[in-house]
Amino acid sequence: MTTKSVLERATTNTELDGVAADIGLLIIRVVFGGLLAVHGAQKLFGWFSGPGLDANAAGFDSMGYNPGKFFGTLAGLCEFGGGLLLALGLLTPLASAIVLGTMINAVNALWSLGLFGKDSYEMPLLFAAVGAAIAFTGPGKFSLDHGRPWQRHGFVWGAGAVVIAIVAAVLTLILKWTL
Repeated sequence: MTTKSVLERATTNTELDGVAADIGLLIIRVVFGGLLAVHGAQKLFGWFSGPGLDANAAGFDSMGYNPGKFFGTLAGLCEFGGGLLLALGLLTPLASAIVLGTMINAVNALWSLGLFGKDSYEMPLLFAAVGAAIAFTGPGKFSLDHGRPWQRHGFVWGAGAVVIAIVAAVLTLILKWTL
């Protein structure tokens, strides 16, 4: 028996193969978006053993993001809102831009602690990468965007989301340094 014939027999073609990538995107969006929304809820409301708004504000003050209440609330809203939008697959390029811009600032804040270890920038970098990837792929068929007039995905929309995220992150860093 040849290698080719073994591979041919091992290959499956089912009706569901056409939606396999969409199922994968759904799993990534729901898990990733849900976890990011939880991070935002921790910051904003103290849910899920989070610090809550006052302690979060103090943490942002200590990282040089003054006023901490403004920047902490902004980060919490971006994580909560961007995470929920991605989980739902709603306004995906905008949601991706929100997530990526927020994570660029998180990477910046944790840069001095290194890529690995306690309080490193490993997790924000991972979140940024997933947010950027979803900007390019789109949310898939199992999303609130699918089939709607506002549905957008592909290279131009992914690149646009990345540019918007970078501009928003830089503006936030400028505010951090000037306030």
